[in-house]
Amino acid sequence: MNRQVRRRRLLAISITCGLLGVSLAAPAAVDQSKKKHAATTTHEQQLEARVNQLEQELAELKAMIQEQKQTTVQASQTAQAAQATAEATQTKVAALPPPAKSQFSTAPGVSVAFHGLLSATAFGENRRFGFGNGQNAEYPIAGKSGSLSGIDVRNTRFWFDMTGPQLGGGWSGGGHLEMDFFGGFNGTGPYARQQTTPRLRQAYIDLTNPENGSVVRIGQQWNLLTPLDNLPVSLAHIAFPLGFSTGILGWRYAGAVWMQDLNRGGDGPKWRLDVGAFDGNWSGPDNNTDFLSAGNADFRPQIEARLHVQGKGWLAYAVGHYATVDLRGTQGTAPTPIRDKLTSTAFELGGQWKPGPWTLKGQAYTGKALGQTFGALSQFGDIKEKGGFLQVSYNFTPVWSLNATAAVVKPNKDDVIRWLGYGSNGFVRNRQAALSLLYDATSFAFGLEVMHDKLDTNKGNGEETTDGNQINLSALYRF
Repeated sequence: MNRQVRRRRLLAISITCGLLGVSLAAPAAVDQSKKKHAATTTHEQQLEARVNQLEQELAELKAMIQEQKQTTVQASQTAQAAQATAEATQTKVAALPPPAKSQFSTAPGVSVAFHGLLSATAFGENRRFGFGNGQNAEYPIAGKSGSLSGIDVRNTRFWFDMTGPQLGGGWSGGGHLEMDFFGGFNGTGPYARQQTTPRLRQAYIDLTNPENGSVVRIGQQWNLLTPLDNLPVSLAHIAFPLGFSTGILGWRYAGAVWMQDLNRGGDGPKWRLDVGAFDGNWSGPDNNTDFLSAGNADFRPQIEARLHVQGKGWLAYAVGHYATVDLRGTQGTAPTPIRDKLTSTAFELGGQWKPGPWTLKGQAYTGKALGQTFGALSQFGDIKEKGGFLQVSYNFTPVWSLNATAAVVKPNKDDVIRWLGYGSNGFVRNRQAALSLLYDATSFAFGLEVMHDKLDTNKGNGEETTDGNQINLSALYRF
């Protein structure tokens, strides 16, 4: 064979051997590849399973974090809401208006509201007091010693306010009927003190014209000397306020009052003028309970006028009083002590100011022959006098306050001696001081109060001072 043929044979043999080698090695390679593929698949499955597990754990962790965030937010919101509620309650509890009064109708166009207050005062005294003990204690009685205690509920009061009907011409009708339980006790037996007698306080008709700012009030009401919107704060002394007859004048009389707004609709402070005429009164000489006193003789009413101005956080007023008294009585035959007639006069000036948490109240007056309005410590005669009171209050919070009160009255000693007789037990000066801590939350109120009083009494050869103390704890509910 030539060289070219031999090369071809060798090439064919080489190719054949190569092919045979490939064929012989293929099963082993295939087996090895399958093994490697199976291992790879198992590893991938394990990795995929691990990834799935991690993703699931991550999702659970995210859910836990989200839940924790929501819980934290809810807790924060709850705390903030609770704090806001507490702050709002504290801020508004004293500012909220009283609860709605029970109302009903008695006739077409007439609305009647029933409301009042329940009062209880536990007290202790080291001496007997006038005008009585407990809730009407005002000054100690000379020579009457001996400590006592009790619980008094006579400040309890209820009233009806009537509104309507319309009367035409812009006028409308209304009225007020009010009672408490200072009418005395039912009898004198051992159980009489628990059976108090109701007492009429006020009963009047109101004719109101909002268009021109006029009110006409007819019936029994407080006279204009009484500082109704400027009385000292006290839970024990309500019907008989602190300073009553010691710096504070006034009493309830039947009569008629015209109240007129002077700058209605205008800007700035509100001015009002009140003018009234009231039933006359005096101590005798005849029957005081049947319109037969010296003050009723010859139709001699008490005439009073009051100018009242009020701005934001303050008020002021000035009051004048005039009356004449015929000491001979309605029949003109009663023996007179010194003169037949006398003139009763008074001038009163007072006001109130509220700077921030402070409240300052006070008034001063001068006059003579004011026994019928509880002046001169309820002594009747042509007795000159001067007096006044001051109260300073501080509100720690909208419901807690500390209140300090001082009141004084000084009847002219010579007049007392002249009209009551030399050597008599005439009162020539009284000084009253009180300190109270009050909690007042609109409907409910509680108070602790200490009152000290010093009364100077004329004793002929000199003066005698009587000290008296009262400590009381009061609870009040308004409805």
